[in-house]
Amino acid sequence: MLKIGVIVGREWSFPPAFLEEVNDRNEGVVAEYVQLGGTRMDEPCEYAVIVDRISNDVPYYRVYLKNAVLQGVHVVNNPFMWTADDKFFQASLATKLGITSPRTVVLPNKDYQPGIVHNESLRNLRYPMPWREHIEYLGGFPLVLKDVYGGGWKGVYVVHNDDELFWRYNESGLLTMVLQEYIRWDNYVHCMVIGRQDVYVSKYDPVNRRYLRHDLEPSLYERVVQESLKLVRALGYDMNTVEWAIKDGVPYAIDFLNPAPDMDMNTCGVELHRWCVEKMADLCIRLARSPRVQNTPFQIVTTQAG
Repeated sequence: MLKIGVIVGREWSFPPAFLEEVNDRNEGVVAEYVQLGGTRMDEPCEYAVIVDRISNDVPYYRVYLKNAVLQGVHVVNNPFMWTADDKFFQASLATKLGITSPRTVVLPNKDYQPGIVHNESLRNLRYPMPWREHIEYLGGFPLVLKDVYGGGWKGVYVVHNDDELFWRYNESGLLTMVLQEYIRWDNYVHCMVIGRQDVYVSKYDPVNRRYLRHDLEPSLYERVVQESLKLVRALGYDMNTVEWAIKDGVPYAIDFLNPAPDMDMNTCGVELHRWCVEKMADLCIRLARSPRVQNTPFQIVTTQAG
């Protein structure tokens, strides 16, 4: 019997619904919560697929999942791809793919961990920082300042002048911040992408985290769907969300590194939640039966060993 394992955190609606959906299909694949108590080197893994919903917050789970991939398990999402999870990389990736994205600058930290001696450890940094050059490159104020690793719209600031920018930057502490062109959007769209093939498009209120039915005309709808798929396929993610700020009919890729996207009924609503449950079950059963190779640093070692 093929097995799907799920690693979860506090979310209350998606995990049990997903387990029930897979198990009720009676397709020769069962799903259950993974149970862990320490992992031995080269320890075999009993799962064909593992769905990871929380390893970003629990370091041991991430270590376990990388070993699971090495043992032949398909992890959704690939733990080796989490290293790409920063907002500057996503802006650069979108540009490289020919997808419109806000102009972005990543900034040196304001502060550093103890042990960093500024005049010795940071000799590669320019001082003072060329703030005026960056601001001109981004098109002037207002600008967005946010944590390069942040999520959920936490720690995102719209700054309107030098004083606000320096105030927020000086408060950033150990965080690495990005400064970004501000898009005065007319519409905001959220795309849930599962299995690199299925896309659910919603109108989205990022302030109140409300999902609504989209009102895009057909050609714009098709563009955000196709460009969402292009981004997700480039990343190799099996579940992800892509957010688009639309200005004058042009979609700007704002955020698309969400490898454990929100699928909770309480925030997504019943319709999107149910779509996620069914599409995730389709994906994981398909992967259990027909494994897909995942990129790892160990592929060349495996090839040489064979």
